[in-house]
Amino acid sequence: MTDDSDFARLVSLACHDLRTPLATVHGFATTLVRGGGLEPPADRYVASGRYDPTMREADTLELAQAAAARLGEDRVHVKGTGTAFETDAAAVERGLGALFQSALRHGGLDEVEVEVDGEEIRLSPVTPASAPVVLGEDLRDLGAAVAVRLVRQLGGSVAVTGETVEIRLA
Repeated sequence: MTDDSDFARLVSLACHDLRTPLATVHGFATTLVRGGGLEPPADRYVASGRYDPTMREADTLELAQAAAARLGEDRVHVKGTGTAFETDAAAVERGLGALFQSALRHGGLDEVEVEVDGEEIRLSPVTPASAPVVLGEDLRDLGAAVAVRLVRQLGGSVAVTGETVEIRLA
């Protein structure tokens, strides 16, 4: 098989795997729009065309630890001191998990270190080749791309310095 036929097969498999979930989402959205009369907080998903965070107090260390637990604490080692702040905790936890997973997957790493210092979370190492993927600049990881946009939407920042991803939550 040539590289072109391998790529075509990969695209075909990806399209097949996405068809059912997308059809399900489309059907669910259509039902919601037709049904109307949803009670809060579910009504915000139909009425709103933008991200509307559910804010509550959370601790940065606890969010990082919960995100690490999703991937296995043997792969993501968290240490440091957190701080309490107002955020969309569930979304930020998922976003941190996506960033940690992206660094592992695209860096070919078995484990990463996460250091929490107040509102800043440092993830390392990140390889030079994987840094653009983790930052959502090279769109090969949807989870990481969404996570970076989420952090920025909530007033934070994500940047790479050397072999470290610096995530500032605000």
